[in-house]
Amino acid sequence: MLIVYYSLTGNVRRFVEKTGRPAQEIPFDFNVSEPFIIVTPTTGFGEVPSRVTRFLRDNAGLLRGVAASGNRNFGAMYTNAADIIATEYNVPVIARFELAGTDEDVRNFNEEVTRYYGE
Repeated sequence: MLIVYYSLTGNVRRFVEKTGRPAQEIPFDFNVSEPFIIVTPTTGFGEVPSRVTRFLRDNAGLLRGVAASGNRNFGAMYTNAADIIATEYNVPVIARFELAGTDEDVRNFNEEVTRYYGE
């Protein structure tokens, strides 16, 4: 399963690299040709980054799941981007992790990807 990600500060990039899975960072204009999981930070007050929103608008048909990073200091808005995307596109939340995630977060992410998609 392809991992497509957007990293604002480098935390999401570090997390995705630790998964060992095929991955592609979202540039300004990018279309996928295979099913993917989106991994995104949560920005502002629990928002989906605008680049991710634009990307999903053009590629939602192949979206299979979402994972999000956040900071627990933001309370109820922690990883809210995952909830927004999951609701809007009717896909499961695969993982939530703080900052760049822990080894346990990476292991749980990989287990969930395998559970949902057999990969």
